[in-house]
Amino acid sequence: MCLAAVKQKDSNLFRTTISYSHEIEVYKPILPGLPDDIAKYCLALVAWHHFPVVGCVCKKWRSVVQSNEFSIIRKHARKLEERIYFLCSDKEGKGSHWEVFTSSGHQQTLLPMPGPAKAAFGVVTLDSKILVMGGYIVNEGPNKISADVYQYDCRLNRWSTLAKMNVARCDFASAEVDGLVYVVGGYGADGQNLPTAEAYDPGQDKWTLIGSMRSPRWGSFAFSFDGKLYVMGGRSSFTIGNSRFIDVYDPKCGSWSEMKNGRGMVTTHAVLQKRLFCMEWKNPRRLYVFNPAKNSWKVIQVPVTGSSCAGFRLGILDGKLLLFSTGEEPGYQTLTYDLDAAPGSEWVTSSLTPPWSCLYSVTIKA
Repeated sequence: MCLAAVKQKDSNLFRTTISYSHEIEVYKPILPGLPDDIAKYCLALVAWHHFPVVGCVCKKWRSVVQSNEFSIIRKHARKLEERIYFLCSDKEGKGSHWEVFTSSGHQQTLLPMPGPAKAAFGVVTLDSKILVMGGYIVNEGPNKISADVYQYDCRLNRWSTLAKMNVARCDFASAEVDGLVYVVGGYGADGQNLPTAEAYDPGQDKWTLIGSMRSPRWGSFAFSFDGKLYVMGGRSSFTIGNSRFIDVYDPKCGSWSEMKNGRGMVTTHAVLQKRLFCMEWKNPRRLYVFNPAKNSWKVIQVPVTGSSCAGFRLGILDGKLLLFSTGEEPGYQTLTYDLDAAPGSEWVTSSLTPPWSCLYSVTIKA
């Protein structure tokens, strides 16, 4: 073999060795001495309130804590913890902030949301995260509509910015369906009523426009059932008053359909055990329960007394429905409704006292 060939062979071997060594150096186990699956299980045993500290140790630990797989591991380890987050109006009424409660009574105020103060925005939970989308900028009036999207990571206790929506909107419906976030209708930047809808893929951090509803709709709300998106309440351009039609989007077919028998101006709603619970502004003493599979409703009387003008919000905690007042009403106590309780004992009082200025509530189990 000639000298040039030997040198070329040695050079190739040197580059291969360097490349192989680089690969060895790049890989680092989550916990030294343990397989990664065992290490993930060990991290899953850590209490939720320690996750922000765990995420600061290194990028690898932070990546594990942020992953969707982490919730599955914690579920198998029976370590899932539930918290309820309340979006509260500030005292001046010009902004809002988040507070979190646990079933044990622990309360904490979250870090302020980034960006300018907004109103009429959408809120959706996705795994262990809260997404806040769109809305109008408070200090600039209802004509300044935003397409901004912010995400709060409940495990790491921090906010981040996500991709903007394709269409700036406020007062719209939003919900999560099979890992994607949908926004529908609302008001646009020019004050127009919107029939448009779009979906957000968290894996790609990307919004994609989907087919529009048959008509604009605003002031409505959305929820998911059996892999479909249901949009209910609010107003439609085809109605003089409140719309009682239900717009249903099937992601598999990519098409909209319509159902009758919806509710009108709903002030609060929650989904529990494949049932929709909601209240209408005209009758806050009745709880309407919707079964999407049967397209049927039933009415539950709410055992509260006092002023008929008192407003209420619904939430979910420990597998039960939570009902609390939105005003400083003396004598009112938070109630829980247990779907599995014996007839006549479904309603009981709760020691949890959410802020009376609550605008919205979401529950996360992670």
